[in-house]
Amino acid sequence: MTNLTLYPARLIRTLWTANPEANAVLVDGDRIVAVGDRDSLAQWGEAQIDERFADKVLIPGFVEAHCHTMAGGIWGQPYVGFYDRTDPKGQRWEGCQSVEAVLERLVEAEAALEDPTEPLLAWGLDPIYFPGERLNRHHLDSVSASRPMFVFHASGHLATVNTAMLEQQEIGPDHPAEGVPKDDDGYPLGELQEPAAMALARPGFLGILRKLKEVGAMWDFGYIARNAGVTTAADLGTVPEQEWDLWAAEAAHEDYPVRIMMAARGHVGDDAALAQRVIERMGNGSERMRFGIVKLILDGSIQGYTARLRAPGYLPQADVENGLWVIPPEAMNDTVAAFHDAGLTVHCHTNGDEALDVFLDAVEAALAKTPRWDHRHTSQHCQLTHPDQFRRMASLGVSGNLFTNHLWYWGDQHRTMTVGEDRAAAMNACRTALDSGVQLAFHSDAPITPLGPLHTMWCAVNRVTPSGHVLGPDERITPSEALEAATLGAAFQLKLDHEIGSIEPGKKADFTVLDDDPLSVDPMAIRDIGVWGTVLAGKAHRSSR
Repeated sequence: MTNLTLYPARLIRTLWTANPEANAVLVDGDRIVAVGDRDSLAQWGEAQIDERFADKVLIPGFVEAHCHTMAGGIWGQPYVGFYDRTDPKGQRWEGCQSVEAVLERLVEAEAALEDPTEPLLAWGLDPIYFPGERLNRHHLDSVSASRPMFVFHASGHLATVNTAMLEQQEIGPDHPAEGVPKDDDGYPLGELQEPAAMALARPGFLGILRKLKEVGAMWDFGYIARNAGVTTAADLGTVPEQEWDLWAAEAAHEDYPVRIMMAARGHVGDDAALAQRVIERMGNGSERMRFGIVKLILDGSIQGYTARLRAPGYLPQADVENGLWVIPPEAMNDTVAAFHDAGLTVHCHTNGDEALDVFLDAVEAALAKTPRWDHRHTSQHCQLTHPDQFRRMASLGVSGNLFTNHLWYWGDQHRTMTVGEDRAAAMNACRTALDSGVQLAFHSDAPITPLGPLHTMWCAVNRVTPSGHVLGPDERITPSEALEAATLGAAFQLKLDHEIGSIEPGKKADFTVLDDDPLSVDPMAIRDIGVWGTVLAGKAHRSSR
């Protein structure tokens, strides 16, 4: 064999059952030839020795099976979220931990705009952190009474706009749209809930989405992924179909640091026709741009009170009957069947347990009509899933991609403000999922929370909230189980586990390079492990952190 490169390492966690631990891996181009130690690998012949990882720990490349590539472009607008965040260039943005701090940052951003007609866009807001003072149009009017403003919430399911934006887009007392709450006098409060309502504020909504088309944003997403140790990332329906070629062109660059699985967004047109276009794309994919999955959004956000919940619903203090349907439940059977019948994999956003019932009903109906082995349909977020639902998922072959980061970012709020102590303890129930036989992964949903599999692993293993509360200790999983969910489990859900997810002969040479071993450090230290960078299909990419 030719062009062999041997990478010694302090430790290699392979996730290959035949050889789970090693200290050297042999690579030929973009493929793994063998894994073991230097002596055993010598049987393959002479190889170039690359010592750069000799003191590092190699694990399979992290697979982020639910994020949004807008995590790169969103930084074109000011950040007004609660927690500190780091942008793709390494700049640290201090969190805005009061309404006053949010408004101060917006005032600074407004003063920096030269064109008085340009809308002010911002992102990351989450009113649930400010109980008793939910941001509305009056707050934003204090920043500018004339410039239209659009503040995108952290969940991605809501936005708050000022009076100037409402008036410019003629969103008034008589507007019939669902998701436009009004005050006691019947005038919109300025909050727009879910995509249909947010789209009413066209300049703001499209302004946020427009950043996806910028080449710099595409590379910024790649840098974010590389810095987090991610080698494969699934964009769950963010990029419009007409922009796929632009993304594919950039991803084809030899220095682009991440492989992307691009999901089509279903239920926005002719689903059967979309299915055929995705199938055509699957035949024309590339090393770093893949197709074959479809994203459906069925309900909303739990912390935004727009997710659909089974009884008893939200806590009484929330003063909401239930959330919103993004797709009407009666349309789900036909929508799922259109993609199932075409042989595609459906990934469905189901934050609430009532929404999950509707999705599982649709999958069961599709399977009854068109039996399919190994479909790998997946419930995304799957946050309030009950044991009976996990058992049903296992029987139907439906995977679960759980939003474990919620346990940290909103765990305390779920205990006290949304669903209460008991159901919050059962949220993102990784232990029950695994024990029920459900194929498990978990995710960041970036930019909703920062892209970072070490953090999602940490949440699944420890289930600790910012207040120090352990949220459902019996739902904790082991570091080993968490590592598998963040690699092989996620690869399975994307139907890529034959290529990635473990370090074994014949698979892609995808590695995450760490400063320490996530299976031997104190579990509370997992999220603090340094990331050297990645190896993607045999090419090393050094983190900029």
